[in-house]
Amino acid sequence: MDLSLNKITDFKMDFFNLTGKAAIITGGNSGLGQGFALALAKAGADIFVVSMADDEVTKKLIEAEGVQYHIKIADITKDGVCKEIIDECIEVFGKVDILVNNAGIGINEKDVTKFTRFQWDKMVSVNLTAPFELAHEAAKQMIPQQSGKIINTCSLFSYLGGQWSPAYSATKHGLAGFTKAYCDELAQFNIQVNGIAPGYFATDVTKETRANPESNQRVLDHIPANRWGNIQDLMGAVVFLASDASNYVNGSLINVDGGYLVR
Repeated sequence: MDLSLNKITDFKMDFFNLTGKAAIITGGNSGLGQGFALALAKAGADIFVVSMADDEVTKKLIEAEGVQYHIKIADITKDGVCKEIIDECIEVFGKVDILVNNAGIGINEKDVTKFTRFQWDKMVSVNLTAPFELAHEAAKQMIPQQSGKIINTCSLFSYLGGQWSPAYSATKHGLAGFTKAYCDELAQFNIQVNGIAPGYFATDVTKETRANPESNQRVLDHIPANRWGNIQDLMGAVVFLASDASNYVNGSLINVDGGYLVR
């Protein structure tokens, strides 16, 4: 029998099973992050949410899946907090298998000359520096165990210019670059580092755009699927990247955008 055929028959749907894994999700109790947390819980992972505020809804959703849930209220931009997060996850769950760097902010300013250094620094701290620090601390735990998954929430603006928010586009380009760079560093330890680039999704963040007929249509005209994304559209991608099914996927961005980037 062809050796490659032997490998094909070894594949099992259990490769997507995350039972016994410990997953950290920043910004995990609302929007896309909540969807990521619930998806990983449905696949069997224990969930460690990092957020600026508590949320009983997320707790109930996760615990209904029969897995463990823990939340840490924290500002990931503060010195030492990222190490505290990793240490606390190890204290609670005994390890860190999956890190989803999802927390991010956007600050828009229509007049680019009024976009300030303060706004720039704030976005860099949340969108780029914190993911680096969390990945850096997580890697220290993943290297000895010779396994791990780091998933960064990138964006369509990891590719595009991004009118009205130069810092958002710059940080998301940077996060895509960091994803590739850390893949290059950590692949030798069987750690996969990838990104998910969501398109336009129906969340609270996009409520005003969707409510305006003109701006809503402008977005839809750019999406071959002709609809806004729903959070469940992202759930399969995060489970795939967190599971053994993606062990040879590394340094990649999965675009979940309804085809936005092709038009």
